[in-house]
Amino acid sequence: MTHDEIFAAHKPLLFSIAYRMLGSVMDAEDAVQECYLRWQRATAEDVRAPKAYLAAAVTRLSIDRLRQAQTQREVYVGTWLPEPVFGAPAEASELADSLSLAFLTVLESLSPVERAALLLHDVFDYDYAEVAQIIGKSEANARQILSRARRAVAERRPRFDVTAEQHTAMLSRFAQACLDGDLDGLLDLLAEDVVAYSDGGGKVAAATRPVRGASAVARFLIGIMRKGTDLHYEPALINGQPGIVSLSPDGQRRLALVLDLADGRIRGIYNVRNPEKLQN
Repeated sequence: MTHDEIFAAHKPLLFSIAYRMLGSVMDAEDAVQECYLRWQRATAEDVRAPKAYLAAAVTRLSIDRLRQAQTQREVYVGTWLPEPVFGAPAEASELADSLSLAFLTVLESLSPVERAALLLHDVFDYDYAEVAQIIGKSEANARQILSRARRAVAERRPRFDVTAEQHTAMLSRFAQACLDGDLDGLLDLLAEDVVAYSDGGGKVAAATRPVRGASAVARFLIGIMRKGTDLHYEPALINGQPGIVSLSPDGQRRLALVLDLADGRIRGIYNVRNPEKLQN
């Protein structure tokens, strides 16, 4: 294989790592491109272990980019949610759960190094020694970092305890209740401690703080539907999960919404409205 063919073979993995690290398609693509430029300058020794070299390079680039992004997100208008990926993920099904908006949002609570350690070990199956080498820590320190990261996300981490068919059925009931303005129907679906997150980025109207509690969330959702009478709603695959998109009369996406389910109820609603995040 040529140098470029080797990189192309590993490119899906590199994007998978970068996107989960950064929560942004454009930033992930930029990290992969920068990784390619480094690969072009790689030594013969690096080429003998291309996967290890490339995974380490894209992870370190993503750590640096995430540090910069977190500073910018501190002044972001409202709640920052990951940029959705539309359609079926081009990767192994066992990685699908780690692609969900709910999981990526939970990862926002971690430092860049904690996020890298958790993803490399728990999602991409790197061992402790490999994780330590990539993040530039001792193996003992890497274990501590991973343990700390797991504790930080344990309570909010999505459970993924429903099938795709159950998820689709719940989404259908949810959408119909919203469209019908059926308050009682919505309350039957929502967990008492449900949280609705909206991301308008200051560019479109959206709640700037999470809406909490079944009653408040149900009324909030019905209000959104009443305001969007000119929009068309249809099912879509969003980060590998069943979701809903709304389309304007000219076919432009105006909203992408997914649900986080637990114990047969909706416990999280992720509503991306920032137009810059709906174009990929």
